[in-house]
Amino acid sequence: MKIIDGAGAVLGRLGAVVAKEALKGEEIAIVNCEKIIITGNQKANKKEFERKRRMRGSIFRGPKHHANSEKLVKRAIRGMLPNYREGRGREALKRIKCYVGIPKEFKKEKLEKIKTGRKIKYTEVKEFTRELKK
Repeated sequence: MKIIDGAGAVLGRLGAVVAKEALKGEEIAIVNCEKIIITGNQKANKKEFERKRRMRGSIFRGPKHHANSEKLVKRAIRGMLPNYREGRGREALKRIKCYVGIPKEFKKEKLEKIKTGRKIKYTEVKEFTRELKK
């Protein structure tokens, strides 16, 4: 089982790596999901997430956008899997587990990091979720 530390990792790059490994048959756990970063303009990203979340309860019945950081990350990875509803994609999605923080069973394990590259404008996932807002 691979344990990947999400702190400071770009969501798209992390998702691509995780999706590829899961399709190969690897069990993957992503910890620190609340510290994964989303690139781009912070205000525009926040505004778009809030708009989509409001649409869910309206008569338009738009797509579901979770308020939990681990579900938000898993949904992003799901979009990178081929045909996640059946066959290979479904099996790969079952192999991916996402966690907020580091669970007790992974405290002593070695965590892998995903390289972020150069400095970029970003927002952390926890800024889009309700669980850590006080």
